[in-house]
Amino acid sequence: MKFFIDTADLDDIRDLAATGLVDGVTTNPSLIAKSGGKFLDVIKQICEVVPGPVSAEVTATDHKTMLQEGQKLAKIAKNVCVKVPLTVDGLKTCKALSDNGTKVNVTLCFSAAQALLAAKAGATFISPFVGRLDDIGSDGLELISDIVQIYNAYDNLTTEVLVASVRHPIHIIESAKMGAHVATLPPAVLRQLFHHPLTDKGLAAFLADWAKTGQSIL
Repeated sequence: MKFFIDTADLDDIRDLAATGLVDGVTTNPSLIAKSGGKFLDVIKQICEVVPGPVSAEVTATDHKTMLQEGQKLAKIAKNVCVKVPLTVDGLKTCKALSDNGTKVNVTLCFSAAQALLAAKAGATFISPFVGRLDDIGSDGLELISDIVQIYNAYDNLTTEVLVASVRHPIHIIESAKMGAHVATLPPAVLRQLFHHPLTDKGLAAFLADWAKTGQSIL
């Protein structure tokens, strides 16, 4: 499973990219606004830090303007992945951009039917929002399972399942067991994956025993 981080905070991106675990970045208008930077500048800077796909979202809602925005965003860097909403106009834009060789991330997916449409429109990634479905009493992980099953049934569908709206490590582990291709994680959730109390306990014991020897490697 590939890990993307869901943020526009350059400090977090640089810190986590240094681990070698970051395969890409996803942003949205809310995250860009939170960063306090200028949209195009922030996307360019992120693309310089992370060589993998960097999702930059259009803000228009009509196909014509979406396409113009998408074309402009794609020129920022070779690794820009244009992000469009799962609407009729969004899928038209996805088709036009993907036919021209631009990577497209179709976002705000909440049903398997929507995911099938996005794949047929040529999406590089489909972003089902598991956390938001959980919030309304639905099972977000069940949606991941359904989409993976449908995509695996057809060799001509190459769209990758990008698990979004991740709230905790269980979303990641269960999605990985189902065969989802990518998960985009808030930095805090990615950092949670590092930690286990037995790791901390074991390390403390090793260090205590080492200290008793009075030795130094350096």
